[in-house]
Amino acid sequence: MKTLCKVLLMTAVILFASNVNAQKIDVKGKLKDAVNNRANNHVDNAIDKGLDAVENGVKDAVTSDDDNSSEKQADENNNENRDENSSEEAKPQTQNKQGKVAIQSYTKYDFVPGDKVIYYEDFSQDAIGDFPALWNTDGSGEVKTVNIAPGNWFHMNSEGSVYLPLSEINFPENFICEFDMITTSTEDAQNFECAICFFHAEGTDFDFSSLFPGDNGIHFHMTDFNWSANSYQEGKDNMKEGESSTSPVIKDELNHVIIWVQKSRARIYFNGQKTLDLPTVVYQPVNYNHLRFSLWSTYSVPYVSNIRITTAGADTRSKLLTDGKLVSYGIYFDVNKDAVKPESYGALNDIAKVLKENPDVRVKIVGYTDSDGADAANLDLSKRRAAAVRNELAKTFGIEASRLESDGKGETSPVAPNDTPSNKALNRRVEFIKL
Repeated sequence: MKTLCKVLLMTAVILFASNVNAQKIDVKGKLKDAVNNRANNHVDNAIDKGLDAVENGVKDAVTSDDDNSSEKQADENNNENRDENSSEEAKPQTQNKQGKVAIQSYTKYDFVPGDKVIYYEDFSQDAIGDFPALWNTDGSGEVKTVNIAPGNWFHMNSEGSVYLPLSEINFPENFICEFDMITTSTEDAQNFECAICFFHAEGTDFDFSSLFPGDNGIHFHMTDFNWSANSYQEGKDNMKEGESSTSPVIKDELNHVIIWVQKSRARIYFNGQKTLDLPTVVYQPVNYNHLRFSLWSTYSVPYVSNIRITTAGADTRSKLLTDGKLVSYGIYFDVNKDAVKPESYGALNDIAKVLKENPDVRVKIVGYTDSDGADAANLDLSKRRAAAVRNELAKTFGIEASRLESDGKGETSPVAPNDTPSNKALNRRVEFIKL
């Protein structure tokens, strides 16, 4: 039996090594060498993991049923012990009763979205199976639904292609871009990799498929082994760049990515923490007017949705204490749900700081929805969401519940027509009113 195991293991190792050597990392332009180096380092790790998996598979194949039963029982016992003695190290993110990551786990989210939505796209206006009407590409793609998240998703399914909105987006000097991405990869790919680029180009007569479109811009690369940023400007021979391997994207799962550009500084937030912070990576001035997703050949075919660009850094203190009302777009909920999502930590923490520094201030929390759905259902949902925010401020941030009131107005009092995804995003908001 041992001899058979060794023979099978050696055969599998040889086949696996042949497949690995056959892999080629095909990356474009000036970024090719940098990406290749990072990817090749990761391939070494992938080989080790693959060999471990092969060895385990061979062992399983030649193990008797009785041995399998014993190992299964041992694993179950070990799992029970781990559940009873779980620690912060073994389970770094606190979970709520529903098994979802709790908001306390996002204490490193120090950003606060602004009070103005510049752009929003959830592909809700597009028919399933169609290419999005307001986007362009040099490849192909289609709008789909997925089984792990609600709504419409743009499947960018053409390897080595680029995708961008047809219309210009006027980015301010300080902005935040957020989007949801389900990271899938092709059969030939070992790694997931794609990029989002913000750039400036005059009009629409430019080569949007160029690696460095327009006269200046910045690429943010997202992989399952690191993050990186590369900034370029016409007339400059060198690129500003930086990278981090902290908490890379998770393949075949839903990932919520937040990119914050603040003058020359760029930060990325993901999975409860700040994963990249580069103080001088952005060429000045920032005058971007386009965004674009890029897919590396033989690498990535992701699903993307809920792309939102907002101004950065609302003056919470002034808005709440002086103006008497703060409109927040940084408190998140799933579609038709009232549970506050962990990514809301930064916005709630900012509001809590103001309330703690001004103990006499009382506020009413009011929820609003867009016009999709029945009026009564929207009214009820907005009330439940406002109450959830009130409870979170009291439980997680220690604000006395007696200082907080909550209410919901549903789809009433819209701040924009409910005619486009961007305008609907403006109407989905939480307001804090000083009493």
